[in-house]
Amino acid sequence: MKIHIVFATGNRNKLIEAEEILGPSYCLVTPAGLGFHGDIPETGTTIKENAIQKAAFVYGKFGKCCFADDTGLEIDALGGAPGVYSARYSGPAKDPKENIRKVLKELDGVPEDRRTARFRCVMALVVPSADGTASTTHTFEGVCEGRIISEEEGREGFGYDPIFVPEGYGRTFAELTPGEKNAISHRGRALRALAQFLQTSHEPIEPI
Repeated sequence: MKIHIVFATGNRNKLIEAEEILGPSYCLVTPAGLGFHGDIPETGTTIKENAIQKAAFVYGKFGKCCFADDTGLEIDALGGAPGVYSARYSGPAKDPKENIRKVLKELDGVPEDRRTARFRCVMALVVPSADGTASTTHTFEGVCEGRIISEEEGREGFGYDPIFVPEGYGRTFAELTPGEKNAISHRGRALRALAQFLQTSHEPIEPI
């Protein structure tokens, strides 16, 4: 029996990854699929706050079990930036190419051994009570360590994937196959923790 759950995202790339990671046991429904096409707020000061805010917002709209993610790239030489501002690092347009250009410009001249970084993902899951009068929120975190290279490599993935080489690999996320990336990625780790919780908990998951 499939678990039907709302994924509070408007990002098609994230939806595709989540479907591949969670597999056929899950049916993911987006807010757009339920008729909501507005913006989902993300005004938190941390990745965890943003994930919780997005999940709570969509839960408030539909009252259905839902989850949301927020992800950030943390570069040590930049003091942890872009972090929570990763998607809009170069401005409100959220242009991935401009974000990459800004990061590479700021890292210009930084030696390879100081270009360490990590992707951090937090999944926030909101589950309504059996009678629908309350809800509980659970969070799951996934981290993938790596480094930033000096120019883009690869055509797969999205976001900062072309400049991020995961630890233990000689290729960027954008050079790995989707299956290879999902097996080690921050989002894959967070989603598998969420799935494990859903499979072993006694939280009520009502059909959508």
